[in-house]
Amino acid sequence: MVSMNTIDRDVVIVGAGATGLTAARALVREGHSVIVLEARDRIGGRLWTDSIDGQMFEIGGQWVSPDQTALIDTLAELGLETYSRYREGESVYVSKDGVARRFTGDIFPAGAATEAEITRLIAVLDELVAELDLEAPWEHPRATEFDRISYRAWLESQSADAEAIDNIALFVAEAMLTKPAHSFSLLQALLMAASAGSFSNLVDSDFILDKRVVGGLQQVPLVMAEALGDDVVRLSQPVRRIEWNAAGATVTSDELTVTAKHVIVAVPPNLYDRIDYVPALPRLRQQMQQHSSLGLVIKVHATYATPFWRTAGLSGTAFSPYQIVHEAYDNTNHGEERGTLVGFVSGERADELFALDPADRKRRILESLATYYGDEALTPAVYYESDWASEEWTRGAYAASFDLGGLTRYGALQLEPVGPIQFGSSDLAAAGYQHVDGAIRVGQRLASTIIEATKG
Repeated sequence: MVSMNTIDRDVVIVGAGATGLTAARALVREGHSVIVLEARDRIGGRLWTDSIDGQMFEIGGQWVSPDQTALIDTLAELGLETYSRYREGESVYVSKDGVARRFTGDIFPAGAATEAEITRLIAVLDELVAELDLEAPWEHPRATEFDRISYRAWLESQSADAEAIDNIALFVAEAMLTKPAHSFSLLQALLMAASAGSFSNLVDSDFILDKRVVGGLQQVPLVMAEALGDDVVRLSQPVRRIEWNAAGATVTSDELTVTAKHVIVAVPPNLYDRIDYVPALPRLRQQMQQHSSLGLVIKVHATYATPFWRTAGLSGTAFSPYQIVHEAYDNTNHGEERGTLVGFVSGERADELFALDPADRKRRILESLATYYGDEALTPAVYYESDWASEEWTRGAYAASFDLGGLTRYGALQLEPVGPIQFGSSDLAAAGYQHVDGAIRVGQRLASTIIEATKG
């Protein structure tokens, strides 16, 4: 590792995603000299819009919901337009017996008793979420208790209705944390729901998956980076080493050595240890990183000559905890005549499919889509699988969460700086956790901390 150039800046930011670029914009506005070092050869982190066989797909994050005010304000500031996800017509639910049933509203058609139990469990969870301090869930009076029981085990203690449990587990486990419901705590599940405003908001796909950005959500970091300029944002510069003391740090990539008073590491927690810290990070922070991990999901994109499901009176929205594809939506791009479906396979089902060769995996996924939409779903014109676990500088999706007991043990610690180094990303957000909205909020907070520290 030989650095060719040595430069000096007030702040070094590691990562050119929404968090790092938000922080950079705020710091530059206040007169601070900043450099952003990005390991990839592109801007955006977990936001990525690309053309596959001539079809535009949002390979990473894409949704905008009404509660995401930091993102909405940023979109307005950047001059980016949004459009609503198509949702006219009926949704589809596939029960354990494999029968597809049409429905409207948020509660799946699983029989009167099960539907009533789903409604009851949502109300119970809403009450628990309302008790939570979103900024410090570990301070809840029952935090230790809630953090030592898995989300699945807690649901089983609350209900004997297996289908109701499977469906309530779906909204947090497969759909959001992309991990099995037995692998994370009730407290982690409550935090996930609280970050969206309520558990009911997670259930309401019309709320949580409301709008998209014309041209793709990656436009947010791309426009930010363009305004900052090439002198600020440097691509293909993976940071290898941070030498730090109370006065500042020296940050080294393959081509650059940067001295600075402050460092922001704006990457997912699972990548912190890709950097060599001198001196090493405190032992508890190293332990913390071993108890926090990203989930696993395959985001499936399938484009057809027309959105045929609309002709059949379907909205494109589909759910089932018993299908390979546990949820799917109409993801047709703004102004296009073609129709696109997006579906998701996560957790242990993703494990199963990744063990197959690509052709068999594609066949299994399309057969699952056909269960929802009919045989026309078997023959897309363009097909693509987003696999973030194979991305060197991500290695999972959508965001990091703790294992059992980790949130109360390490939750507060993850927000603390180490000398001149601050850590932050959407993985560490309160409101907007694991969304671009949360990334923006964290970037604003990190920048504010430096701005305040350097005043006077």
